[in-house]
Amino acid sequence: MLDWKTFKERFPMIAYALSNAKSTGRMSHAYLLASSNPNYRVEFPILLAALRVCLRPAPDGGPCMDCRECRNILTGLYPDFYLLAPTSKAREIVIGKDSGEPDTLRWFEAQFHLSSVSESGWKIGVIQEADTMNESAQNAFLKTLEEPPGKCLFILTTGRPSSLLPTIRSRCQLLSLTDNRCEYNFPRCADVPPLLSALALPPKASLMQAENCACALIEIAASLSTAARTAADEKWAPRLEAARELEAAGVKLIERRIEGEAGSEYRRSREQFISLIHTWFAQLVLMASGLDNMLFPNPEILPDAATVRENVSGEKAQRMLAAAEELLAAMRTNVNDELALRTFCLSVNSILAKN
Repeated sequence: MLDWKTFKERFPMIAYALSNAKSTGRMSHAYLLASSNPNYRVEFPILLAALRVCLRPAPDGGPCMDCRECRNILTGLYPDFYLLAPTSKAREIVIGKDSGEPDTLRWFEAQFHLSSVSESGWKIGVIQEADTMNESAQNAFLKTLEEPPGKCLFILTTGRPSSLLPTIRSRCQLLSLTDNRCEYNFPRCADVPPLLSALALPPKASLMQAENCACALIEIAASLSTAARTAADEKWAPRLEAARELEAAGVKLIERRIEGEAGSEYRRSREQFISLIHTWFAQLVLMASGLDNMLFPNPEILPDAATVRENVSGEKAQRMLAAAEELLAAMRTNVNDELALRTFCLSVNSILAKN
């Protein structure tokens, strides 16, 4: 989990601006977090929410991370924190029929017209992957951004800010978190680079080896959903247990939130999975072309340069990268993961087999 100290070290100007805004009472009512790093899109809204509700800010203006409100935000127990994320197979956030339909924009907006029960009095709303709101939902949310309820903070995250309506972007303060590397922390991520090496860098092409790599990658991809559900269950367990002592309605609401968060975590992990495959082959091209691996964003995921240059030419690496890009496009649609991964592994093996 990204902490405020680490965030300050990586993005000192943004951290200073936000801390100063908190100290002077000039924080925006809406922020648009744009980043290609899915970890930042998941973790930084928590820090920004802690900054907003913190009761005892640190000397530098940042959140103390220790007061009751900060701890509630960090542990998922803050009662006025609401998350909206795409949960359907279509990966689309829709308006919804009414406020009683969970994981829709109308349900989300309705939460901010209720009285706050938190000590700070602030309500926090996070829309993960805001670019998946369809145009109708974006236009509907625009009214809330133009006339927000009192003491509400909205945080929108996206890896594709250009997919949002200009009117949405113009009413949010942009926070662009970009760096020159990706941090991969999905389940079994350490198993992926060795599998790609076995697929792309053997002395000669082998259909059996390609099939073994495909099966292993398919198994990793299939495990992400279970891991995401387990992580969501563990995170919400204390709040769910507390709700069982109150009323059934509260339990049902939390169960819906667990479903939504599990879906959001699964999409984050899956995006990291396909990003790691693409990054590995992109860097393979650079290494095969003779570029110093110390200039790579993630040099730790590739084998040594001698192994690469001995087993694959720059031309073949380029063709493998093209296959990886086709895989990336396929897995970002509704193509079956098993079919996409098996086709990809066979394509790489075919490239190896050609002189």
